[in-house]
Amino acid sequence: MTEEEARLGQAQEWRKWGPYLSERQWGTVREDYSPNGGAWDYLTHDQARSKAYRWGEDGIAGISDIGQKLCFSLALWNGKDPILKERLFGLASDEGNHGEDVKEYYFYLDNTPSHSYMQLLYKYPQNAYPYERLVEENRRRTRDDFEYELLDTGIFDEDRYFDIFVEYAKVSPEEISIRISAINRGPDAAELTLLPTLWFRNTWGWSAKKKKPELHAAKGSILANHPELGSYWLSTDHPDEMLFTENETNNEKLFGAPNKSLFVKDAFHEAVVHGRKEKINPKQQGTKAAFLRHQRIEAGQTAVWHLNLGSTPGVSPKANEALFEKRKKEADAFYDSVTPFALPEDMKRVQRQAFAGLLWNKQYYHYNVAKWLQGDPGNPKPPEERKNGRNKDWKTLDAADIFSMPDKWEYPWFAAWDLAFHTVAFALIDSGFAKHQLLLLLKEWYMHPNGQIPAYEWSFSDVNPPVHAWAAMRIYQIEAHRRGRKDRAFLEKVFQKLSLNFTWWVNRKDDQGRNLFEGGFLGLDNIGAFDRSMGPPEGGTLLQTDGTGWMGMYALNLLQIALELATEDPVYEDMATKFFEHFLMIADAMNNIDGSGNGLWDEQKGFYYGALILPNGKKIQMDIDTLVGVIPLFAVATSEVHSSDSFPNYRKRFQWVIDNHPEKVEKIVDLKTLDFKKPILISLADPEKLRRILEKVLDENKLLSPYGIRSVSKELGEHPFSLEMGGKSYVLNYEPAESTTPLFGGNSNWRGPIWFPLNFLLLESLQKFHYFLGDEFKIEHPTGSGQKMSIWDV
Repeated sequence: MTEEEARLGQAQEWRKWGPYLSERQWGTVREDYSPNGGAWDYLTHDQARSKAYRWGEDGIAGISDIGQKLCFSLALWNGKDPILKERLFGLASDEGNHGEDVKEYYFYLDNTPSHSYMQLLYKYPQNAYPYERLVEENRRRTRDDFEYELLDTGIFDEDRYFDIFVEYAKVSPEEISIRISAINRGPDAAELTLLPTLWFRNTWGWSAKKKKPELHAAKGSILANHPELGSYWLSTDHPDEMLFTENETNNEKLFGAPNKSLFVKDAFHEAVVHGRKEKINPKQQGTKAAFLRHQRIEAGQTAVWHLNLGSTPGVSPKANEALFEKRKKEADAFYDSVTPFALPEDMKRVQRQAFAGLLWNKQYYHYNVAKWLQGDPGNPKPPEERKNGRNKDWKTLDAADIFSMPDKWEYPWFAAWDLAFHTVAFALIDSGFAKHQLLLLLKEWYMHPNGQIPAYEWSFSDVNPPVHAWAAMRIYQIEAHRRGRKDRAFLEKVFQKLSLNFTWWVNRKDDQGRNLFEGGFLGLDNIGAFDRSMGPPEGGTLLQTDGTGWMGMYALNLLQIALELATEDPVYEDMATKFFEHFLMIADAMNNIDGSGNGLWDEQKGFYYGALILPNGKKIQMDIDTLVGVIPLFAVATSEVHSSDSFPNYRKRFQWVIDNHPEKVEKIVDLKTLDFKKPILISLADPEKLRRILEKVLDENKLLSPYGIRSVSKELGEHPFSLEMGGKSYVLNYEPAESTTPLFGGNSNWRGPIWFPLNFLLLESLQKFHYFLGDEFKIEHPTGSGQKMSIWDV
């Protein structure tokens, strides 16, 4: 066992501090108290330095405790910027010609699951940051133009920038050494002011019951006293000075109203950039503090600064250097143990930095919807319109936890299906955290009383694909393989809650009881001709191939979990039977076995297509070649359990269905080759449907690209799909780069690019098909080449 693995045995202690600070709290739903839900306009980047946040904090290369009571991050000034650099800048949704976009260069270089060692690189220009130019030029450009990036402004010409490396090494769960290294990459000496900043999240301003914490100068250090967190010292070697203020809103600047305190949140900006030292508290106390060091760094030279955050004052640079080397070697040993087979050195680096990105994007997420809708104590009452606006039906959601975020700047909020994919990756390095994350969304303070899982903060009521049962089984299998431990308690908890969620899907997303599912955009955003979250433009019902395919997969995943649990508890055999029979009904409906004409399989074109049922009963087939029609392949399982005597009740019911309804079973199980002594293939698509779907998937003019499977067919570039409804034309074409369509902000684009997790699910599904069909089953690859391969070779 490596040192890092030993720390994970005490994970709760070692995870008390981590990279839990957001990279953008402004422009989020949580901080939006507007009448119309205009989050990007209500609190902007320019206002963020002056307004105390309600629900979380942000910063550069920052850390916080697990409840985000005390925060630390780095602020910088190059002597030319118009503002102190305390947070990353980016364009709001309506400012970018392709939606929101961070306009900074920063890199997650290393991190361990216990956060015993972390490293981040931020590239800070030496000339004035072009805030206005980035906004104006991107706003001028159309959706048909490229984005105007920071590199395009010329600010990095002649390498006039600093490489700022920020590293953390934990001495213990409560003591953290910090090393900041600034390298001048430019041709000339350059000035740099560094402000490592410590502050309390403002909790006292929203509740009279909360006692205000305090920071003050003591023994050349900053002492933080918090009534719940306890005491911490931030120490350093030889700062130029210490600055103190309050983490309070500058009401005078933002609203023309009196300030609650003489000293407010943006005081450091005023003091450093504008020389207004009167903004700093001369008593050296407050709720926000920083060490300040101004340095002139020669060309090519490095300035190093050591700090320590812990229970005692003082810092030893020499001891810190030794600790950093020790923690880095321990990280090396840990990551060497992660992959059970040899990897080339470059691939090991790719994998390790990918894990670093995953780990750095943990974030404290705080959002009590009921309190948010009511408004904040001491603030003006929110407009009445908010009570009928965003997330009004989620008053039971009360979040205050660490989540794995898609991206702490662009998506600084959990997304249900993204999180499920994250957990499978986390299982390789920290199965405890993976399981915790998956169970978290199923807790009663997240899951709706009706059984729905919240999608994401812009609309908890939207529907993400139900991949959580798949993720749970993968985590269970990975942990069993890597650790030799089968966590049945975890699997049982997940199964019970997901059974409720499955029932919610059946009751809420199958409007007519057809076993053909709706669901909205299902995470695929603008892959359709119109906004699927809003429903068909003229009303009616959209029968979705992906919604139905996901539900088929969901039923098989829950069947698999039930059988695993039934190995020790026969009660679960009945649940396995329930999900097998529900899968039969979904397959029956999707493949149009009853001849009703309502199925989604097109025999002539050999593909699954969605259908639009208009209010007058007319059916319009949405015959577009997209990844949506491939998703039914994910509903596949190969199983040897039928050859086992371990599940007599399940076997008996399975045999009864075969004997009494062979017309239903033969579409998902090959009865001609059925041998209970061998593996059985259960799938929505039989081998012949698989072959025909793969003709499109492996066609280079359709879905096959040099890098994976496209989300929509390349043919739509020359021959777009068009639907006329209500006097309007709705078009879907092939756009392999930034979207020219304003749906979902315009930056969320499924009209051509490749999404890695769905390619992963397709590969996994094809492996299952090959496992059953073997090398004898050949398909053409690429389509039209005349070259036949096994599925494995494909």
